[in-house]
Amino acid sequence: MSASPLRDFVVAVTQDFAQDAPEAQRLASVRGHLATLVARDDWLPDELAQPHPEFYRQYLLHADPLERFSVVSFVWGPGQRTPVHDHCVWGLIGMLRGEEIAQPFGHDADGRLVAQGPAQRLLPGQIEAVSPTLGDIHQVSNAFDDRSSISIHVYGANIGAVHRWVYAADGSRKPFVSGYSNTSVPNLWDRSKETA
Repeated sequence: MSASPLRDFVVAVTQDFAQDAPEAQRLASVRGHLATLVARDDWLPDELAQPHPEFYRQYLLHADPLERFSVVSFVWGPGQRTPVHDHCVWGLIGMLRGEEIAQPFGHDADGRLVAQGPAQRLLPGQIEAVSPTLGDIHQVSNAFDDRSSISIHVYGANIGAVHRWVYAADGSRKPFVSGYSNTSVPNLWDRSKETA
C-alpha cells in the first residue's frame, strides 16, 4: 500500500491554495483532485478505515499547517448515520467504498427544519459539495445495513476544530466540535516502507 495518491492529492491542493480564488473556483479545482484520489481504492491504510460498532468515525488524514484545509476519511459501520448538522465551511465528499445517502435540510417559514428535495445516494467515485453558500445542513447515513462505507472529505478549514451545529426538528441547534477519531495522522512524507 502506498501513500503516494494521498500525498499527491495534498500537494495538489496545497498548490491550489498558493493562489487566492473564489469559492466556486476553489471547489472546482479541489473536486478534480478529489475525483482522481477516489478513483482508486488501494491507498487508504487499514487503521484509518476501521468502523466502530456504535459510532461513525472521522479519521484525520492531513491538516494543512495553516488550517486552510483538512482531509478526512469518514468510516461508517452498518446502518450508522449522523445527526442533522452543518459545516460552516465549504466541503467536498468523495465516495471511496460502499455508498452513502445524504438528505439536505433547510428551515421552513416557521423556522422548523425540513427536508429539502430528495435524498442523494453517493456511489463510489462520485463527489458532493456542501457550503454555507450552496446548502450546508444535511444528514448522512451509510446506505447499507450489512457492511461499512467510506468516504473521503476535504474541508476548507481544520474541520475537527470548527465550531458548528447539530439541529433538532424544531430548528433549534446545539454547538459541537467534531474532533477526530485517531490520535495520530499518517506520515505522508516517509517513503521507507512503500513499494514501487
